[in-house]
Amino acid sequence: MGASSIQVLLFQHIKLLLPSHVAMVDAVADILNISNDSAYRRIRGEKPITPEEMQKLAAHYKISLDQFMHLQSDSFIFTGHLTNESDHPFEKWMQDTLQQLSFMNSFRHKHMYYLAKDIPAMHYFALPEFWAFKSFVWKKSVLLYESLKGVKFSIQQQIVESNPELARKMVDVYNEIPCTEIWNIECINTTLRQLEFYRTANIFETKEDDSGFCNSFLLLVDHMEKQAELGLKFVVGESPKSTAASYRLFNNEFQLGDNTIFAELDTSKITFLNHSNFNFIATRDERFNNYMYDNLTNLIRKSTQISEVGERDRIKFFNRIRERIRSVAKL
Repeated sequence: MGASSIQVLLFQHIKLLLPSHVAMVDAVADILNISNDSAYRRIRGEKPITPEEMQKLAAHYKISLDQFMHLQSDSFIFTGHLTNESDHPFEKWMQDTLQQLSFMNSFRHKHMYYLAKDIPAMHYFALPEFWAFKSFVWKKSVLLYESLKGVKFSIQQQIVESNPELARKMVDVYNEIPCTEIWNIECINTTLRQLEFYRTANIFETKEDDSGFCNSFLLLVDHMEKQAELGLKFVVGESPKSTAASYRLFNNEFQLGDNTIFAELDTSKITFLNHSNFNFIATRDERFNNYMYDNLTNLIRKSTQISEVGERDRIKFFNRIRERIRSVAKL
């Protein structure tokens, strides 16, 4: 493939990545530090783009140039960060997640699909008490923060340290993105196992810290059931806004998911694959995303919708979840 053809494909791909309200010429001119006229000539193929300019654009938009060179391979290009206590701390993970949510929300047409193995992470931020526990578990028991060695879970202390202001911003943006979630009754198991382990290991500071988390767990389930009933997203304890995004929930008893996120953004698609508990890697590979979309569509066909419709199935589903929580929590 000639250099001019790669240049044309590169700009076509960049156009797909931009929200509809962003002019590509402005974006390209800004990144390359050139005039709009010079950017136009490069976009139209009238002026060859230099290797350095191509590298700048690829780095900015996290594009692998291999995909435009028709290399025959079985590889897919993914990007992402590895969270740790030093150079990419947990707070940076929260900021990255907010950035990704804000990016999705910037498109005119957007829809997120979540194939859940656990309770979808975005729901964790809905209640300060619940988020305090989950963020503490991730930092202490998964990332093995040195600063948390020997530290017990205090719900009030961890609410302060879990950055509740940033968590609330994440909820606000997430609630503006229409969403379809595919669940299974087993999605609560990870959190229940964490509860049992922390009890056995005596990591709760007091009984009140234990019961406070358990009660927040039940309150979160109540809220998710209400969202499913109305088919809308909204903040805990409030009513849906007139601009509330749609919320569809499916129960799939055929297969437990893997926490995959798939998003349609205007004419482009992106997939986020979960690894190492809460990290995600992303790809815009067209072949991969089309395969993922077909897979999700097939799973939805094999699932029971319990949002808006299917009241009996919805009540049964959430009651079973509450029964499991109360059984483990001994409430």
